[in-house]
Amino acid sequence: MGSRKDSAGADDGSGRHHSEVAFRVNGAPHTLTVDNRSVLLDVLREQLDLTGAKKGCDHGQCGACTVLVDGRRVNSCLLPAVAQDGRDITTVEGLADGDGLHPLQRAFLERDAFQCGYCTPGQICSAIGAVAEAEAGHPSHVTDPEAPSGRPVPLGPDEIRERLSGNLCRCGAYPNIVRAVEDVIR
Repeated sequence: MGSRKDSAGADDGSGRHHSEVAFRVNGAPHTLTVDNRSVLLDVLREQLDLTGAKKGCDHGQCGACTVLVDGRRVNSCLLPAVAQDGRDITTVEGLADGDGLHPLQRAFLERDAFQCGYCTPGQICSAIGAVAEAEAGHPSHVTDPEAPSGRPVPLGPDEIRERLSGNLCRCGAYPNIVRAVEDVIR
């Protein structure tokens, strides 16, 4: 007969392993018991009913599941939920300020930077992370090697395209996505 152990990840006798995890999602604290094998995307969608982040490829290749963890963009389909204990997670649902859309959400609407909309939440979260990375001076593959280190990286169309290259849009709305990001950084 299996032994019953604490919720810190040990066997509960059923052959399943669970842990308690506490994090903030869109500013609200949550303490959940999660299967140790669950990824953050599944916990957000299935336990918290936050369905903005989408399950696309489930392999970290499409970016539809992009959220912000401690301000950095991540593919939530690859992150074990238990490893997010103590973190601050922002999904597309947490970007608006009451009824006021985040500037990037508004720009996506104004520029018609989506078609089917499936990738849009991940695109927006990724763009927010990309802008923050550039402001912090993190270079990309296309950043001029002569650019001073640690200073904000100017975001022209090539920089934006490179930084968002991990987020796929099957509808091909890329030109308007780039324009929407340009509108916000001006």
